[in-house]
Amino acid sequence: MSSTGPVATVQAWLDAANTHNIERLVALSDPNIELVGPRGSAFGHQLLRDWLARAGLHLETLRIFARDDVVVVAQHGVWRSIETGEVTGERGIASRFHVAGQHIARFTRYDDLNDALAEAGLTSADKQVREL
Repeated sequence: MSSTGPVATVQAWLDAANTHNIERLVALSDPNIELVGPRGSAFGHQLLRDWLARAGLHLETLRIFARDDVVVVAQHGVWRSIETGEVTGERGIASRFHVAGQHIARFTRYDDLNDALAEAGLTSADKQVREL
C-alpha cells in the first residue's frame, strides 16, 4: 500500500484522532470539512476541534475499502468518559471518507459496514488490506 494517496491520508487522520493530536487532525482536514453522524452534519475546523474534545472515541481499523477518492473503514469503536477514562460503550462501526488532495473533506460515521459501502458505491472487491 502506498504511503501517499487517499488511504494513507485516512490512516494519518485516524491516527491523529486516536492520539488526540488536534493540530495534526486539523492539518489533514479541509477547512470546510463535513462531519456526518447520528446527530446530523456540520462543517469546519472548529466543529472538528469540539468533536475531538468531547467524543472520547478510539477507532481500531479492521478493514479498508477504497476506490479513487473514497475510503470506507470497518472499525471497532470504543467510547470513554472524558472525565474518568471509563469505557462507556463499544461496537463495530464503519466510517466513510471523501479525500480531496491530501485532506479529508467529509467524514461520515455508520452503524453498519454494508450501509457505508453501498452509499460509497464500493464492494468487497475494493478491499485494500486483509482483515486484521
